[in-house]
Amino acid sequence: MSSVLRTSLLSILLLCLSSFLTASSASFAVTARLSCSPPPPSPPCKAIPETADWPSTASWARLNESTGGRLLRPPPPGAVCHPGQATYNATECPLVQSGWSTYDFHQADPVSTDWNQWNNDSCLPQEGYQCSGQGYPVFVVNATTAQHVKLGVDFARKHNIRLAVKSSGHDFLGRSAAPNSLSIWVHHLKDRLKTHDALTPKHCNFTINTTAVTAPGGTQMIELYSALAALNQTVVGGGGRTVSVGGYLTGGGHSLLSARYGLAADQVLEMEVVTPTGEIVTANECQNQDLFWAMRGGGGSTFGILTSVTMKTFPSPQIVNLEFIIVTGNIGSPSIFEMIAYVLGQFPSLGDQGLAGYSFFFPALSNPLEGGGNGTVAGILLSVVLQDSTVDAMDKLWEPIIEHVNSTWPSEFVFIYNVTTFPSFYDWYQVHYDTSAAGLNTYIGSRLLDAEALTRNLTLNADVFRRFASGGMGTAYLVAGKGVHDAEPRGGGNAVCPAWRKAYVHATFEVQFAPLDVPARAEALERVRHYLEPLRKLSPDSGAYMNEADPEEPDWQHQFWGDNYERLVRIKRAVDPDDVLWCTPCVGNERWQQVGDRLCRV
Repeated sequence: MSSVLRTSLLSILLLCLSSFLTASSASFAVTARLSCSPPPPSPPCKAIPETADWPSTASWARLNESTGGRLLRPPPPGAVCHPGQATYNATECPLVQSGWSTYDFHQADPVSTDWNQWNNDSCLPQEGYQCSGQGYPVFVVNATTAQHVKLGVDFARKHNIRLAVKSSGHDFLGRSAAPNSLSIWVHHLKDRLKTHDALTPKHCNFTINTTAVTAPGGTQMIELYSALAALNQTVVGGGGRTVSVGGYLTGGGHSLLSARYGLAADQVLEMEVVTPTGEIVTANECQNQDLFWAMRGGGGSTFGILTSVTMKTFPSPQIVNLEFIIVTGNIGSPSIFEMIAYVLGQFPSLGDQGLAGYSFFFPALSNPLEGGGNGTVAGILLSVVLQDSTVDAMDKLWEPIIEHVNSTWPSEFVFIYNVTTFPSFYDWYQVHYDTSAAGLNTYIGSRLLDAEALTRNLTLNADVFRRFASGGMGTAYLVAGKGVHDAEPRGGGNAVCPAWRKAYVHATFEVQFAPLDVPARAEALERVRHYLEPLRKLSPDSGAYMNEADPEEPDWQHQFWGDNYERLVRIKRAVDPDDVLWCTPCVGNERWQQVGDRLCRV
């Protein structure tokens, strides 16, 4: 007999004994008739529409009334392009089609997400595709206060409804949407930002002497950057304008400023959170400490819904920016990835000297050199920065690297080298924010690489990076380093994956695939795993960044959280005993699985 079953039977026997003693004490003359049975089992699946356990129309109406009319039942945004749909509009359709590839379109819609597969391709804005609401939440609470969030959470818990949380929909792992669900949309959970010259956290008897900002849970990066720029301040934040604080911070949050200051999660001083049990709580180093620890790096849509966050701010740095291309037209030359391995092998040293930024390497690409040209080239493109430095300092970093490439592979490579300066981080950001396309079907995988992996064996690394990029293009983002390694988060630590504390590079690989093509979708996932495998072997004891990762990462529990995972599960069970919040791959989700479009117990 299993220990679980033994414990359950013991509980039932104790319940029977308690009932017998109660009945006996009431009357010794009457023989107690006991009817003892285990409590009714929990429902095997979350409720879905058109089943007996789905809330009545009157129940939904009461929720709408309690939120002041904030309950929505939005149609799929692509339905305007489908004759026969209630919202079909031939005039509006072209506007939806043109906006579909932008982040701004999806963040403004209550149910849409940036990448199609997370809504199951269920209503793309082109004729010829199917259109239904099956990939989208059924109802949405358009929350503008923490109380609205609480009401939605309480309703979902009471009625056993799957709960989703969306801010902007900028989510590579699909946590922002779920079929047959009630969604809490925190995009409009916004108010004036509050800045601090110093902060005394609630119920703490000390003051933290740092500048800080308190932002509502729906605040986006562009809003933070632009407001703080007026004060010559900035935060460790994301590269996309529509990235919002909730999912970004709870996942860790890397940035160009991370190498200097640490990850975004390391900057958090206090949070207001709506828990799965419906409490609105403050989490900091003096109260709700476990929740405070878990919410900084343990992942969004898991431990609670962030309604406000206070984080450190920093004086806005001046930026020296370098756009650097090293390429050859000799496609297939072994020198290509030998050079790339050498350049990436310099990243730990460069990072220690203050460099941060992004690099993209490729075995073949249409000629990007100034003036164009026919044919293809292979090599590496870098967009990197120094903070509060000079053009001369940037030049001195790269002079020995350029000299080494020229002397080792004479006349093999062409260089395009362009340095510009910006008076503030916000000025740089307005030119260099993420402009990649949304509205695609795409999977992404990632790996964190430390100094040993990048420098141990450049001959081996040349082959590793060649295989990694052979599917099209690999990236190596220099977004960690000293600031992340030496970070001292308040309260003695946080849940960020320990691999970040040694990493310099966050490497990614992306695969796009056709919508409504089941084999292509499976092949895309397989390709992500295939191309990442060389990096996993290069850094077997490292991990991956949970916000930009393979949704089917092998042993994701430890690849995303390392030896923090077991503590995170204990906290999850304590704060969410009924699994009101569920997502994948997310902490503690092992008790449920999605069967078709329904969430059921394992």
